[in-house]
Amino acid sequence: MKLPFSVNLDTLSDRDRRTLLIGIGIAVLLLLYILIQLDSSVTSAHKRIRKKQDDLAWIRTAAPEIAAAGPAPTSGGESLLVIVDRSARESGLGNALAGSEPSGADGLSVRMQKASFDNLVMWLNRLSQQNGIRVDSASIDAAGDPGLVNAAIVLHTG
Repeated sequence: MKLPFSVNLDTLSDRDRRTLLIGIGIAVLLLLYILIQLDSSVTSAHKRIRKKQDDLAWIRTAAPEIAAAGPAPTSGGESLLVIVDRSARESGLGNALAGSEPSGADGLSVRMQKASFDNLVMWLNRLSQQNGIRVDSASIDAAGDPGLVNAAIVLHTG
């Protein structure tokens, strides 16, 4: 197979030959750098996946115990809206709280924008344990930056 171009190093001047060899060296170093960065990214992704799998295994083992405990009593006399708003702000989600509206007799539909996923999950757990508020439904989507989500959540008391 003949290449559409060919370079005969013997016909090149010393300067051109040196430039070509330096260019090839730089290209090889650049390729090695890219491969090392790619390997590092893959290794990091594998570590994150392993951690998430460990977390999921723990959640699966703890779920029956949490479910058996049942809901905690709601806060004395406060409306669901007040509880949700106060606890969201205390959990660092105040800026992410995009709105809420009643949903049925004992429900509240809450929208979050660019909320920290970890804070959102801890907040929902806190609502359940401290106030007996349960998630009736939830829709959670990535919000661009890693770890941030947009969420539409329907909460109910009791």
